[in-house]
Amino acid sequence: MTRITFQAAATMGQLQKRLDNIGNNIANLNTTGYKKRDANFSSLLSQQINTEPDPTNADGRLTPDGLRIGAGAKLGHTNFNFAQGSIQRTDRNLDVALLEDNHLFQVAVNENGIEEVRYTRAGNFYLTPLENDQVMLVTSDGNPVLSEAGEPIILNNNMEDLKIENNGQLTVTRNGVQAVEAELGVVEAVRPRLLEAAGNNLFRLSEQSLENYPLETIINGVGLQDIRIDSGALEASNVDLAQQTTDMIETQRAYQFNARSISMHDQMKGLINQLR
Repeated sequence: MTRITFQAAATMGQLQKRLDNIGNNIANLNTTGYKKRDANFSSLLSQQINTEPDPTNADGRLTPDGLRIGAGAKLGHTNFNFAQGSIQRTDRNLDVALLEDNHLFQVAVNENGIEEVRYTRAGNFYLTPLENDQVMLVTSDGNPVLSEAGEPIILNNNMEDLKIENNGQLTVTRNGVQAVEAELGVVEAVRPRLLEAAGNNLFRLSEQSLENYPLETIINGVGLQDIRIDSGALEASNVDLAQQTTDMIETQRAYQFNARSISMHDQMKGLINQLR
């Protein structure tokens, strides 16, 4: 395989990954609290090129040492964009939207008997019944929502009303009397790029992140006075459909250009082989 073909083929594989990323963003256009992923490319510099020797040069080179040429492009990294999505009013007591960038709700997820704390921006919460006439606050997938103490929020079911205040406190009305019985556990992602997708619109800390950074430099608890929540509303996805469509067309054109390069190179090699 010649260098031209290799460069085009390597780039096409990475462009396909970018198309997959764009498709995932578009598919989650209407997912509550979804954060889009931005993909960035970088050049692959991998081949050392030696030119014709220069008799006057002790190194026997015409060009500076270390001259390299590209071998295509690769998807350098994909980062979550934690920009605020638009706020949509629902007037439902258990719908809440975080108003500060990088703030996250804490959620407990149990996988294969192992419980792990994960994070989300989606604030569409529900109540699920438990034993002893109690209810627990959960996400739309049934995962327990954690309090500021890191425990599931469990309440007695004999209540007349339940509302989540703008500071994250849960106000319960019983026999006409209101009282604060719990508080949402809100944290701030100090280094949001160290979070990785965990599926179902959740984030988690990767093992590599925890090995290289102390936990408090990645995730910090947010005090009651710093929590800003819009109760009775949800944060929509921050995906811009027009921008994603533009990126998709641009990526498709780049893919076609590289595919055409391979085709043209193949035709040129065929013409050379026919020369007598």
